[in-house]
Amino acid sequence: MSEWYVLAVDTGHTGALREADHLLRALAVELGLRDDVLGCTHHVRDGRRPHTALSFAVPSERAARAAWSRLTENGSGGSGTRAILGAGAGAGAGAGAGAGAGVIGIEGEGGGGGAGTIPDAGPAPLLGVAFGDERHGPDELAAGAAHAAAEHTARSGGRAVLYPGADALTGVLTVARLLEVSAVEQVAVLGSPEGTDPERQLVTRDHVRPQWSEGRLVLAAMPAAGGTLVPFEVPDPTPCCADH
Repeated sequence: MSEWYVLAVDTGHTGALREADHLLRALAVELGLRDDVLGCTHHVRDGRRPHTALSFAVPSERAARAAWSRLTENGSGGSGTRAILGAGAGAGAGAGAGAGAGVIGIEGEGGGGGAGTIPDAGPAPLLGVAFGDERHGPDELAAGAAHAAAEHTARSGGRAVLYPGADALTGVLTVARLLEVSAVEQVAVLGSPEGTDPERQLVTRDHVRPQWSEGRLVLAAMPAAGGTLVPFEVPDPTPCCADH
């Protein structure tokens, strides 16, 4: 497998996972990470409050470096990036100076917009960024980003939202078809350690979120009506402080 370069971002998001998914997708587009990107959310338990960080893996070091530069230079990127990060903070409590609702506040840190800032973009949001051994931002958020990057790099954790073949996982598919058309490498059925029939049907509910586990992208599934399977994660909003 070719080498992947992992960039991670932590805005201190404490809102629902659905909001984190939206932020991850919007940020991938804004940063130009549209092709062959594998984007994940990560549960961060360290720090003052559990929250969600994001990671992006791409096969191009140049693309990853360009995204790092955009996030770390000139007040967290351009106005579009600032608007996405500000809006993607989510709904919740605990905002501090310079942080939007749903973002962990860092005392003494503010976000001033420099010359040329578009008023609608607002002040630069607080965020931590990690790429390789490099860190940027307040210590707590930079540590969260480093945690996400380490999990994704080791493929030991991370809930995949963007991955090859994800758009094809809609409606009802057999397990074999799901494995054929996507980057998912295994379907693990709860209570069935021996595996499952590749011809068994899986009702995707148009919401398939596999997770990295021991180097493999694994979809947790559970039995449903009529002998079918459904993904373990339901598509309804889930608070990020719930285990995922």
